[in-house]
Amino acid sequence: MDEKMSTSEVVNEVQYIVVKLGGEHYGIDIAHIDNIVRMSRITRVPKSQPYYVGVINLRGEVVPIMSLRRRFGLDNDEYGNQTRIIIIRLEDMSMIGFVVDEVREVVNIDTRTIEKPAFKLDEKKATYLAGIGKNGDSLVSLLDIKAVISEKKAE
Repeated sequence: MDEKMSTSEVVNEVQYIVVKLGGEHYGIDIAHIDNIVRMSRITRVPKSQPYYVGVINLRGEVVPIMSLRRRFGLDNDEYGNQTRIIIIRLEDMSMIGFVVDEVREVVNIDTRTIEKPAFKLDEKKATYLAGIGKNGDSLVSLLDIKAVISEKKAE
């Protein structure tokens, strides 16, 4: 039997790496990720935004490191054995790192199941979300990387 899928049946899945911050799970589009590294020595940079914890030397390149916990207004970071730095490659080919509590897994999320939250969110924090994805029975908050790294002030 030769069955062919029609174009309407094609599944459009995007791979996300699921990271843990506090008790929440967030998804980062794997297309943005350059590397995942263990926590290393971070050199502080004076007078930077409070959510930047400093810089690291990654294979000879200086990479700024952002605390996602601080960026989202959560409790301060507590570094442990599971703490990782997610290295993001930006469109201009520069890099930035995000400190996360733990890297959980890589999941495939059907783009048709991604929804914008229907409830009222804090405007500043809502800009960081690209949507909510369904992974089996669980939900994952999907991050809008451009909004997370953007320096625009939400007034």
